[in-house]
Amino acid sequence: MALINPHINFNGNAEEAFNFYRSVFGGEFAKIMRFKDLSSPEYPIAENEANKIMHIALPIGKNILMANDVPESMGRVNENENRSKISVSAESREEADKLFSGLSAGGTIEVSIDDSPWGSYFGMFRDKFGIEWMVDFDPKYKGKV
Repeated sequence: MALINPHINFNGNAEEAFNFYRSVFGGEFAKIMRFKDLSSPEYPIAENEANKIMHIALPIGKNILMANDVPESMGRVNENENRSKISVSAESREEADKLFSGLSAGGTIEVSIDDSPWGSYFGMFRDKFGIEWMVDFDPKYKGKV
């Protein structure tokens, strides 16, 4: 079965965001590449872009959360746009609470985590980096949605 691996664009703070995500989910980065790693005479990198993230990947379970910083030459990412949400299916209420609490720290809660009308334990928020998340625990699926 195919896996869905979300990819997020940032305006120069991808590394900060991913260090935060790693502090919540745990684990180690599978890959970190900076723009300077690609620099060559054919593809020169501006000094102010050199240490920005070209690619970062954090394995979470069987999935990988990925991101990059958008080079200034390509324009800014609208951090308040209506992006797709990242949905996390927890394996227990305790894990859902831990993820919701950790990821929403410093962010804006849109729906407090609680029992939902459709039978799962659900919450939704925008984290301190502007990324929208949904955390869900459905006892019928136990995180296997």
